[in-house]
Amino acid sequence: MINHKHETGVENVLVLQGGGSLGAFACGVFKAFAKENIKFDIIAGTSIGGINGAIAAGSINDKPEKNLERFWLDLARSSYNIIPDIFTFDFDYHNYRAKLKRSPAASLNAAFFGVPSFFVPRWFNFNNSNPKSSQMQDYVQPPWKWTYIYDNSVITKTIEKYIDFKRLSPQTEQNNPNGGNSNSNTRLIITAVDVLTAEPLIFDSYKRHIEMKHLLATIGYPQYGFPWVEVGEGTFAWDGSLLSNTPIREVMVASPSKNKNIFVVENYPTKIEKLPANMSEVMSRAKDIMFSDKTQSLVKMSRLITRHVNLIETLYDVFQESDQSKIDKDKIDYINKEHSTLVEKHGAKILKLHRITRNIPETPYPLQNADFSVETIKELIKQGETKALDYLKQ
Repeated sequence: MINHKHETGVENVLVLQGGGSLGAFACGVFKAFAKENIKFDIIAGTSIGGINGAIAAGSINDKPEKNLERFWLDLARSSYNIIPDIFTFDFDYHNYRAKLKRSPAASLNAAFFGVPSFFVPRWFNFNNSNPKSSQMQDYVQPPWKWTYIYDNSVITKTIEKYIDFKRLSPQTEQNNPNGGNSNSNTRLIITAVDVLTAEPLIFDSYKRHIEMKHLLATIGYPQYGFPWVEVGEGTFAWDGSLLSNTPIREVMVASPSKNKNIFVVENYPTKIEKLPANMSEVMSRAKDIMFSDKTQSLVKMSRLITRHVNLIETLYDVFQESDQSKIDKDKIDYINKEHSTLVEKHGAKILKLHRITRNIPETPYPLQNADFSVETIKELIKQGETKALDYLKQ
């Protein structure tokens, strides 16, 4: 077996999908990793996955799993329970019998009344606009001129309790060809998208200081009525899940030479066992597909690039051992330069892609990612921890 010089170590990577309240599942998964003392070199996420990642990587103390759980319980305990759950009879055509069906109203409560530790509807927030925040528009505008429905800047007070932003900053100059540095903290990568250009925006704690505005940008999902955020002069950002809800590619670009052992926490399952039974389940499944992991082609491409790099390095070894006196000096310089660029700075393999996937509820519905009730959040945390521990025992 040929040993290749460009293989410079292995990084443990945690990739966290977006998904609103479904992000509590990742909290449970992270608790399981902490129990098993599994550490990560890189945590990457988008949308609520970016918030989870920021708390995990930038925790105010050495117990990020506890802070993450407290964060989620803060959100849940602030949610309203004004509209009651609806109970109806549903006919089971397989067993020819009627059964009582519960339709949770937590998502409706969130839509009408907000989740005060996360977001507040504009119709309840006329006197609380933040004049210093560039994303907040004038509240005297008529509704048909609105570009967002919910003020999610209120989540900043919740986040600030659990993150030390100094831990989400570069500690040295970025002279490492791998894009890293001597930073001893976990590397955080979160994503957004430029509203004006549709270009991806990558916020990497080893290359820049991660600020609150970057966290607000990564959760700025327009279809759910959240605002864009100005992250730089003339640069306005929305939720990164508009481009990709599973930012593995961004990790490979940010750290292109070290091999990767990647754990993906899937809030949206790729595969299901049976077809949807009604339009509500159809819409839920469509959302799964829209936000599910689509990195299979990326993995194949990574393997192909690795083969190319291995071939280049083998040929380069032959070149170095050959008589170079007959080769033009400019060609030798070109070969050495290209070898350094293509091989020493690239060639990372995805050694293993682990998937820990949330269970589909018995009756899926499209607004389940807006259910911030205490009962649901606790159930998701418990499910995530159980599934992760079971996976790690395999």
